Amino acid sequence: MKDAAMRTTVPFTPSARYPDAAVEVLDERFRALRLFSASIEQLYSGCRWAEGPQWFGDLRCLLWSDIPNDRILRWDECSRRTSVFRQPARHANGLARDRQGRLLTCEHGGRRITRTEYDGSITELAAHFEGQRLNSPNDIVCARDGSIWFTDPTFGIAGWWEGDPAEAERPHAVYRIDGESGRLDCVLDDLAGPNGLAFSPDESVLYVVESRAKPHRKVWAYDVDGQRLINKRLQIDADGPGALDGIAVDIDGRLWCGWGSDGSAGADAAALDGVRVFDRDGTPIGHIHLPERCANVCFGGAKRNRLFMAASHSLYALYVNTQGAA
Repeated sequence: MKDAAMRTTVPFTPSARYPDAAVEVLDERFRALRLFSASIEQLYSGCRWAEGPQWFGDLRCLLWSDIPNDRILRWDECSRRTSVFRQPARHANGLARDRQGRLLTCEHGGRRITRTEYDGSITELAAHFEGQRLNSPNDIVCARDGSIWFTDPTFGIAGWWEGDPAEAERPHAVYRIDGESGRLDCVLDDLAGPNGLAFSPDESVLYVVESRAKPHRKVWAYDVDGQRLINKRLQIDADGPGALDGIAVDIDGRLWCGWGSDGSAGADAAALDGVRVFDRDGTPIGHIHLPERCANVCFGGAKRNRLFMAASHSLYALYVNTQGAA
């Protein structure tokens, strides 16, 4: 096929043995989460930088972004085929669903948040704050009250790879769009490179990745007080060259984090690439090794017990013995 010949694919051989040695137990607490007879699967390969996976259970499919190729891809669970959902996609990054099931998209190229309506038309939800343009919305979540929370670093305006170069008009920040009025509020602007974000199962806590923190990347926890974030505290310190990116939370509050090398001298990328799992107290308990750095993750499948991993060139999946927080 012409398309297959043109794209760069990553060779992958699933484990022939159970348990899969690539699913590493770092702490005894992880053993209960590892399914003895489940192994990592590569569902697709051929992206330039895979990001923002979002499961659509009603359609039995997964959407994810391939930012440099300016497209959103669709993997179908029934046929196991991948197709292009949208191209051009204005360098889409993070994806989510609102409470009515509509697609929410962070657009680097548009420097905005959009909603795809049932008829396929696109509605702009946020592009400016206090008269200034957003930078390049990166990741996004929707709360049960309909409010939409997203991060806005400058990654998409730093060059031609994930968008178009431009001057930043706003500091790196996290924003909230009110679910009823549509009002846009800046809820914090003191993090360097805010990236992945996720709510605790009861939505009383919001976790935010600081992906340009020094000397190591971090995850901060905030109590959600209505429209505000309060009581900032450190949840995870990478404590080394591990590169935190997108995150997801399971029903018991554990954090499943996209992981890789931060590019520092001496970092062992082969050992770091994959997904690092942390218990609620911030202890690393497991590592899912992939042949590529993982940018973002989500839970999906009929039982919400399948972890989907957008990792550089490819999309991977692994069944686990827990479920994603609803």
